[in-house]
Amino acid sequence: MRRPNFIFIVADDLGYADLGCYGGRPAAFGPVSPVLDGLAAKGLRFTQGYSNSPVCSPTRFALMTARYQYRLRGGADEPINSRSRGSSVLGLPPEVPTLPSMLREAGYRTALIGKWHLGYPPHFGPLRSGYEQFFGPMSGGVDYFTHCSNAGTHDLFEGEAEQHEPGYLTDLLSKRAARWVREQTAETGAGQPFMLSLHYTAPHWPWETREDAALSETVRSNLFHLDGGSIHTYHRMIHHMDEGIGWVVQALRETGQLDNTLIVFTSDNGGERFSDNWPLVGGKMDLTEGGIRVPWIAHWPAGIAPGGVSEQPCMTMDWSATLLDLGGAVPPAGHALDGVSLAPVLRDCAQVMPRELFWRMKHRGQRALREGAWKYLRVDGHDYLFDLSRDERERANLGGREPERMSAMRERWEAWERSVPPIPDDAVVSLGYSAADMPQR
Repeated sequence: MRRPNFIFIVADDLGYADLGCYGGRPAAFGPVSPVLDGLAAKGLRFTQGYSNSPVCSPTRFALMTARYQYRLRGGADEPINSRSRGSSVLGLPPEVPTLPSMLREAGYRTALIGKWHLGYPPHFGPLRSGYEQFFGPMSGGVDYFTHCSNAGTHDLFEGEAEQHEPGYLTDLLSKRAARWVREQTAETGAGQPFMLSLHYTAPHWPWETREDAALSETVRSNLFHLDGGSIHTYHRMIHHMDEGIGWVVQALRETGQLDNTLIVFTSDNGGERFSDNWPLVGGKMDLTEGGIRVPWIAHWPAGIAPGGVSEQPCMTMDWSATLLDLGGAVPPAGHALDGVSLAPVLRDCAQVMPRELFWRMKHRGQRALREGAWKYLRVDGHDYLFDLSRDERERANLGGREPERMSAMRERWEAWERSVPPIPDDAVVSLGYSAADMPQR
C-alpha cells in the first residue's frame, strides 16, 4: 500500500464532550460539529484517549518529539508564556528530532498551519524543527482579528516574517490549509506523501466569533477575556473550526487524496471555562480526567473501517509514534520514543494493548498514572485511587479499600519519575486567572 498522507488537527482547549460525537448538546443553531461527527462515523473514535498534559505547550513538546515532554526544559513551564520571547532555553531545540523532521527525512512534504507555541526565533521555530512551510502564530494565544498576542505584539507569521493578513484567524488557517492540500496534488501524484499539522487556536479565548470583530479592541489589554464569552459564543467558535475542517476535507476529496489520507483530530488539553467535559470533572491545568481526557478521531478510508469505537488508552505522543510508523520514518539513534504506535488498533479497533500512562504537574504538585481501568492521582498532597471503568467522575476514592494497589501504583509512578529530569526550580506556572475572577470548578 502507498504510504498515507497525514493531517494532524489539534484544537485548543476543547473539552471532552464539546463535540456531538462525544455526547455534546446541539447549539441553538443546530449541531455544533457535523463535519467532525461525520469523520468519526466514517472512521474511528477513541473513548480513552488523553493529552500529554492538561496545558498547551507541554502537550506540543510531546506531539513534536513522540516523547514525554519532561525530557526537555521547555516542557516544564506550564505553559511557555509570552515573557519567554528572546529566551534561548524555553523552546524546542532545533537539534532534537521531531515528527516533521523524521517524516521529512523519510520523504514527506511538511507544513504547519496554525499555532506553534514552542519558543520564538531566532533560537526556535517551526522551520528550524522540520517544517518546510509555516503560517500561523508563534505564541500561545492571539486575538482572532488583530492577530496580536497577550503581550500586545503582532503574532501572525509566514515562515519567520510577519504576515499582515486581515480576517478571522480560524478561517485564515482553514483556507490556507485547504489551499496547501491542493498545492500538493502534483507532488503526491508523483508518489511523494505529505504531512500537514493544522493547529487551530479555536476555541481558546478571547471569545470571538466571525461577527465579533468589534470586540478585538476591548480585549486588547487582556486576551484572557475574563468579563466576556458564553456557551453560545463558544459553540459558534467550535462550529467555525468544524466548518473549516470541512473545507480541508473537500480539498482532499476534489484532489483524489481523501481515501489515502489519515486525518487525526484531538485537543491539546481538556476544556476551559465554557467547555463541556461531562461526565468528567476538572479541566485545563487539572490531572483529573476533565483536564487530560480529550477527543481522538481517526479517519482513513484506505486503512480504517468505518464506525469503529476503541477503548485503547493512548496519549498524544502515541499518535506521533503512529504517524512515524505508518510513514516508514525511523527515529535516529539516541531518540528512543516514549510513544507507542497505534497502527494495530487502527487495523482492528477491538484490540486493546496494555499501556501505562504517566503525568506530572508543578501546579498543585499533581501526579497521575493510568493503568488499565485504574488511576492513581495526587493533588495538593492528597493521594487517590479510582476505578475508571465504574467511576469516570473520580468521586469514589478506593485508596482505603485497596491500599496495596494504591501503594504499588504510587511506587511505579515514583520509579517512572526517576527516569525523567526533575522539575526545575525556575519552571513557571501561568494560570491567567484565579478564584478571585470566577468560582472554582
